[in-house]
Amino acid sequence: HDKLPGDTVIGGALNQTGSLVIRVSAVGKDTFLRNVARQVAEARAMKPGILRLVDRVLLVYVPAVFAASAVGLLVWTLLPSVWVGQPDWLRAGFAALSVLIMGYPCALGMATPLAIVRASGEAAERGILMRSGEAFHVFKNVRTIVFDKTGTLTVGKPTLADCQAADGGGQEVLRLAASAESLSEHPLAHAIVTAAKEQGLTLSTPTTFDARPGRGVLATVEGHTVLVGTARFLSEQGIDTLALQPLLERSRAQGQTAVLVAVDGKATGLLAVSDQLKDGAKEMVTQLKRLGLDVVLLTGDNRQTAETVADALGITRVLAEVLPGDKADEIRRLQAQGAKVAMVGDGINDAPALMQADVGIAIGAGTDIAIDAADVVLVSERLETLGQARELARRSYNLTAINVALALAFNGIGVLAAVSGVVQPVWAMLAMAVSVSVVLINSFAGRLLPTKMQRA
Repeated sequence: HDKLPGDTVIGGALNQTGSLVIRVSAVGKDTFLRNVARQVAEARAMKPGILRLVDRVLLVYVPAVFAASAVGLLVWTLLPSVWVGQPDWLRAGFAALSVLIMGYPCALGMATPLAIVRASGEAAERGILMRSGEAFHVFKNVRTIVFDKTGTLTVGKPTLADCQAADGGGQEVLRLAASAESLSEHPLAHAIVTAAKEQGLTLSTPTTFDARPGRGVLATVEGHTVLVGTARFLSEQGIDTLALQPLLERSRAQGQTAVLVAVDGKATGLLAVSDQLKDGAKEMVTQLKRLGLDVVLLTGDNRQTAETVADALGITRVLAEVLPGDKADEIRRLQAQGAKVAMVGDGINDAPALMQADVGIAIGAGTDIAIDAADVVLVSERLETLGQARELARRSYNLTAINVALALAFNGIGVLAAVSGVVQPVWAMLAMAVSVSVVLINSFAGRLLPTKMQRA
């Protein structure tokens, strides 16, 4: 973004045009990056702990096993005392000890880790890194998924979308504009020059070149005075842009950045530059909506640009012009409405929101702090893997539930048999080995997802 005198510059930003003098206004704990780090830490502290399925079961299961052990001991001490006049200490000991062996939650404790290990392996094959197994399981309950725009749904690199000329000579306008911009370091200039070269146009080196930060460039190309920049820049140079007004309004309505071109004092054309949508972005949004998710676009861009991108993707809910420090607050607001929320982002200012969300999802090419704050990382950057990640989360949780059911079935039947006092401890140990083997086999038999899962 262009910076003018008085504008705020974030530490770590890159200057791509000329030189400038910056006055330091914040140091140490007051800097932007330190504030982001603090917000991430605060969000981590405020993020509610995730109680796993096995944890819930163990809260009841462990006391029940000890109670069953005590019952077995009492049954074979008190009842024989009443019936035959003396306690059966051997059977009482077998009952108490065998119940504890049969009830030992070894298989139960393996239920979740094995399911997560299994899902992690298949996720890695698809370029999905699970950094938090518990949060990954929560992903199946997500009903609202929030996307950052730049670098997440869009490429994050401006490209030339259209070239229009007042007299119809679009290629000549592009050639002269690209020639004038060939000495510029501005990202928009790179987009224009790249497009001209891709079209096979022959560029000329300007004989004079003057870059005006925040406005455009003024150059002499093949004896012609060429201005490339904003409508305001051309007006300041005394050039009438009325003929380009319809093109300008249409470009803005499409959420594009309009770059005007004037040759020898006459406005001749308009170059529309836009940040292209990532491949598969629209299909991915359609897939998520088909799964019943509410898709939200969250961005700091102006509302018109944000809504244009949202319309192209089929997103109806847009949160635009959100300041970097307010993104986590927006996630918190959505959570206050009772929904489980996932956030997908890649930038430094997305990190607090990623941490605040029930499931934070980072793009692999994003910043380190965003990846550190995320629970799931899409290493491959292929957006269609997001739907696969959610399906893996659902199937992994189902696998955990099946493992828990199998473990409880073995342990429950074994505990009841052990209370009778007829199960010797050695057989109880053998039965426990069988239950662990069953859970292990169930965890790694077959695949959670087909090798070539078709895009929904």
